[in-house]
Amino acid sequence: MRIGPLALALLVLAPVAAVAQSSAKPTPDITGTWQAKVKEKTKDGSRNVTKEVVIRADSSASYEKETVRWRRPAPNSVWLALGGEWEKFKLDLKGDKLTLSEGDLQEPITLKRIGPPKPRAANVPVPPDPDTEQ
Repeated sequence: MRIGPLALALLVLAPVAAVAQSSAKPTPDITGTWQAKVKEKTKDGSRNVTKEVVIRADSSASYEKETVRWRRPAPNSVWLALGGEWEKFKLDLKGDKLTLSEGDLQEPITLKRIGPPKPRAANVPVPPDPDTEQ
């Protein structure tokens, strides 16, 4: 029985691919309900307030009354669909602390996971994907 070059390549590469797949680290889960302490400007100056961010597995994320779509193209980044375009942020996740930087942020913001994601209200749709659902 003669083995063709393609079959031989598959036989040789299959174990290598299996080892590479099993050693690849899964991307850590960022879904949950998070709290961020942010400075809010007031007429008397500014004050620190706690804001809640909910990141759901259905690709929606909510901040106050706004719901956006999110995508995670790499372990150290997250994209948010804002105004019909993807805004790209650097992401650093360590335990229950998630730090976002770059994008349209003037300084990094750190959020603390406080629980599982709260469900999205049935009357609030997942915003469209700017790449496919304009």
